[in-house]
Amino acid sequence: MALFFDQAWYAARLDERGVTRAVLAAAAGLTEAELALAFKDQRELSAGEIAAFAEVLGVAPAEAASRAGMRSPPAGAPPLDQRVAALEARLAAVEALLARLTG
Repeated sequence: MALFFDQAWYAARLDERGVTRAVLAAAAGLTEAELALAFKDQRELSAGEIAAFAEVLGVAPAEAASRAGMRSPPAGAPPLDQRVAALEARLAAVEALLARLTG
């Protein structure tokens, strides 16, 4: 479990950015219920979820991790734009394959 999720810090960053918890949850691929559990230290967060939090909040992943109660910053999570680009490339490859198979 998390050491201590700093709800006040996260709330302040969300307010500064004009972002709701629902947006933060969606960006990380979480439901609002899952995010609520994380805020209450009842759900651990993955490196990818922390990376998404950091991107939405405009902070370094290490800061988002620390404020989420993680002992060390997440390793290896690429930026959101790189993850989206990789997924789009994979989708295009699948669509091309399907076109060849059905065409």
